[in-house]
Amino acid sequence: MKKHLIVLAIISSLSLSTVSVANEVTESSSPRSGKSEMVGFGTGAAIGAIVGGPIGAFIGGFTGTWIGKSVADEQELAAQTQQLHQQQDEIEVLAKRSEQLESLTQQHARVNTQLEQLKMAQQQKLEELAIGLNVQFKTGSSLIEPHFKQQLDDVVYAMSLAPDLKLDLTGYADRQGDSSYNQALSEQRLAEVRAYLVNQGIDESRLYSQAFGDTAPLQAEANLENNFFDRRVTLKLMSERGMLAAQ
Repeated sequence: MKKHLIVLAIISSLSLSTVSVANEVTESSSPRSGKSEMVGFGTGAAIGAIVGGPIGAFIGGFTGTWIGKSVADEQELAAQTQQLHQQQDEIEVLAKRSEQLESLTQQHARVNTQLEQLKMAQQQKLEELAIGLNVQFKTGSSLIEPHFKQQLDDVVYAMSLAPDLKLDLTGYADRQGDSSYNQALSEQRLAEVRAYLVNQGIDESRLYSQAFGDTAPLQAEANLENNFFDRRVTLKLMSERGMLAAQ
């Protein structure tokens, strides 16, 4: 009995020393430094000594160490599991943002494609419209007839709806008379049409003009009918891109 008490006292002293050492080690190392194992060893040794004497003390000590290690492993596993869940949540958030960015990129590409198609359709429509935009004049005259003024008013309205539209004006004369006179006459007709458009509110920067006199007849043969169509100012509506391409 006396030996058992002595052993118990020694084991208790070892337990306290073990706990103290475990505390010191814990303060100078990572959270997983062995505190739980050391505490487990001391506690297990004390319980083992009471129950089974010296042999029980050693068995209890090792058992306590194993229990303490298991507790520490479970704590570390729980911390890693929580960290893993946080990382998975972050990955899901990043994945959703990536999907949203890809969707926006696709939408942007579709909008650009549609915009390009609209511009092409607009340019084609303008080219079709330009075929009939001619102001005809009487022989030797630069006066704009009333029914052609209505046509010019329609052009002004179209340009007011589309600020990016430009207007290409070209003046001509028939082959009657002197070429120098015909050149001056085509320039005067061009100036009259240009002035009318400006007076109706079209900025001059949107107008491009050039006169060719009698050098560009529509038909090779000069007669009454062909001369009538040669006395003209043509108007061609164009977008900014189309105007730059034509220059």
